[in-house]
Amino acid sequence: MNLHELQVVAAEANAKANAQKRCVRVCMAASCQSSGAGGVLKGLKSLASSDADHDVCVKGVGCMGLCSAGPLVRVSSADDTPDRLYQHVQEKDAKELFASVDDGPVERLACSTDLPFFTRQKRIVLENSGEIDPEQIDDYIAAGGYEPLVRAVTEMAPYDVLRNVTESGLRGRGGGGYPAGLKWTTVARSPEPDKYVICNADEGDPGAFMDRAVLESDPHRVLEGMALAAYAVGAQYGYIYIRAEYPLAVERLEKAIKQATKRGLLGHHICDTPFSFEVEIRLGAGAFVCGEETALIASIEGQRGQPNPRPPYPADEGLWGCPTLINNVETLANIPAIMREGGEWFRSIGTESSAGTKVFALAGRITHTGLIEVPMGITLREIIEEIGGGIPEGRKFKAVQTGGPSGGCLPEEHLDMPVDYDTLRSAGSIMGSGGMIVMDETSSMVEVARYFMEFCMTESCGKCVPCRAGTAQMYELLDKIATSTGTPADLQLLEQLCEVVQACSLCGLGQTAPNPVLSTLRYFRHEYGEKLRPDPLLQPVAAERNGK
Repeated sequence: MNLHELQVVAAEANAKANAQKRCVRVCMAASCQSSGAGGVLKGLKSLASSDADHDVCVKGVGCMGLCSAGPLVRVSSADDTPDRLYQHVQEKDAKELFASVDDGPVERLACSTDLPFFTRQKRIVLENSGEIDPEQIDDYIAAGGYEPLVRAVTEMAPYDVLRNVTESGLRGRGGGGYPAGLKWTTVARSPEPDKYVICNADEGDPGAFMDRAVLESDPHRVLEGMALAAYAVGAQYGYIYIRAEYPLAVERLEKAIKQATKRGLLGHHICDTPFSFEVEIRLGAGAFVCGEETALIASIEGQRGQPNPRPPYPADEGLWGCPTLINNVETLANIPAIMREGGEWFRSIGTESSAGTKVFALAGRITHTGLIEVPMGITLREIIEEIGGGIPEGRKFKAVQTGGPSGGCLPEEHLDMPVDYDTLRSAGSIMGSGGMIVMDETSSMVEVARYFMEFCMTESCGKCVPCRAGTAQMYELLDKIATSTGTPADLQLLEQLCEVVQACSLCGLGQTAPNPVLSTLRYFRHEYGEKLRPDPLLQPVAAERNGK
């Protein structure tokens, strides 16, 4: 498929959409499906097919974002009236919603699109989510999809793609924030003939669902990002490493790969050029440690998913000993927009050191839970109180945990700080892949630390002693403190273990496992003190002093 053919497909798809201006979109992401969206879509399609007098398009789309209000349905009428969004829709509501295309709104199901949850976002990665059918490549092409790839392979040199990515200032969205352009350049400079591109979709943080939602809502965007990356670095093969617990994302990826290959946008001689790129899916068994690059590579190779010391880094010696570029889903999903609009455009968004936007999964004790995309530099207060709608039931905010099990818990005094890689790190947390869990006054920070330590202990691969034994010992100490059987000596030992595990663990799982403990000790130390009992060895000394 060349550029002209792509534009013809886009024009035909847009003409069809314009002919059917009246459209009903049903969110068919996993969260809405779990609430009955499948029945809603089935009912609406049945009504549309049986009503010859009404030319109405009914289709399933990706995540609309406001997961707490699902299933969500958006209705577009033929006139210029704004789209209407409906929440908590059930199959029995299908007839009433279908009639609302021409009639007035269904007030009892109405959800305002003027909420800050919608108006305060800036969508780049999520620009197609909730708009297109993720199972139809023509929908993606009609939205401008694959044009950056076709232009790149037919009109640009690989260096031009590298230059745009480097100029954009894009940092890896998987957690560490490593500059994408620098990583890509390292792989591109290697003289090795065989290179690989890997999409890390092994999202395992508790409360995180960003990558899953992107893959369910816009799989072709990730494939296009991978193909652009492969062209830039000289790779011929790609793998998407995704956990088997994401069946809907896997299903849609499989369809997308077949569709793109059939159109000549993946596979051999893309756009009749020498560039070839094939993509395969590899399913992970749910090991959190396989999110680490070297453990992920070992798993793809059929070995046990355990990390290896670095260097060598995967960019120099990765999959089967070849140079390998690994980026996560969100990082790759930014690439088509960067190539379409230019690196300088992307750098103009966000902050000087953290360009662009960030996708977050808002969860916990917050009114509006769901998926959001905001510019870097926005404050935590804006995210929680405005976009998230604040704490429900009149309770008070206590802490927000960013970065998953590797992140920290930040108190109210940090709500006005900007959200970027460096500021979060200086406050004792990290950006991570984008999980954001909000806690109210009822949360015990000691129990929060214990929960995340139990997770890290369970997910430790056991290869290195500091992580294998250290996380288990830290969990035991936290359990003692949480159940009010710990002593000041236990707390002192806990802090010492944090330092050892942090400094001596082999990979990021162990190195960052103490973060929830250290951050809660830093900001909520009094909660630990309230649960400690006196050290029995010191009680006789204290009694003797009191007697004197």
